[in-house]
Amino acid sequence: MKEFDVILLTESCYENPKEIDQYVQNVITEDGLVKNALEDLGCKVKIVPWDKKDFNWSTAHVAIFRTTWDYFHRFKEFHNWLISVKEKIKLVNSYEHIMWNLDKHYLKDLSEKNINIPSSHFIPKETKSLLSEIMNQTNWNKIVLKPTISGAARHTFKISKDQVSNYEDEFKSLIKHEDFMIQEFQENIITKGEISFMIFGGKYSHAVQKMAKKGDFRVQDDFGGSVNQYQANEEEIYFAENVIAVLENQPIYARVDVIWDNNNELAVSELELIEPELWFRFKPESAKKVAHLVFKKLNEIKNI
Repeated sequence: MKEFDVILLTESCYENPKEIDQYVQNVITEDGLVKNALEDLGCKVKIVPWDKKDFNWSTAHVAIFRTTWDYFHRFKEFHNWLISVKEKIKLVNSYEHIMWNLDKHYLKDLSEKNINIPSSHFIPKETKSLLSEIMNQTNWNKIVLKPTISGAARHTFKISKDQVSNYEDEFKSLIKHEDFMIQEFQENIITKGEISFMIFGGKYSHAVQKMAKKGDFRVQDDFGGSVNQYQANEEEIYFAENVIAVLENQPIYARVDVIWDNNNELAVSELELIEPELWFRFKPESAKKVAHLVFKKLNEIKNI
């Protein structure tokens, strides 16, 4: 069996945390599951922050994105790092997948492949139109406004038509710096939440249901949302797997976030190919599946 050196990428706050709360413990637990699974295959594994100064990336064979959850706050720095590192080490998922998935314009690409998404409208940086004008063009009464490059609900707002004037100044300031998008608010998010499907090697593994706290619409636990295991049915699994099937190249891991739209149809709210939380703690054996897929990929690469 050939031995490979593997890096699990994280952010610096998780390298040697001074305080370990439940949130940090989940990171440690899940990275540990992946690390152990890779080591069981004979790999040598290190957990390394992506921005670690003077680290020699060419000393390892593959870097797996796990908990690089600060990248969307430091996008320019992260992008520059990606460009510099992609020639030194194999990236999982691939550089091409990451660059495509960084910007939520990918939702438009999915829509063009007949994948249902919430009604969406993209707003280029430096647009001069008022948010109210854009909203009137869509004829939507409630919208969600968010950047096309974001995570953890950064700069994300739920806005009704009678409130839009309160957001004009903030929108004018934000649109100077980056592209934004608006989506028609999907009412089912309040009652049904969002279902995250873990897809490894194109096949369904497990799912969780994320629910917003009362009075909110953001399902992230950063905002008090809850997460519970979810038993997906055949229709839901088929929908999630088909999202991956339409991609030109199959990612090793993916998280397909799905909601029920205002027509009560399944719709992709997010496709996460970079550094998604994959809830290995709910199904520990799934970490072994990812490890085997990575190990298989490494063995397929010639002259590594």
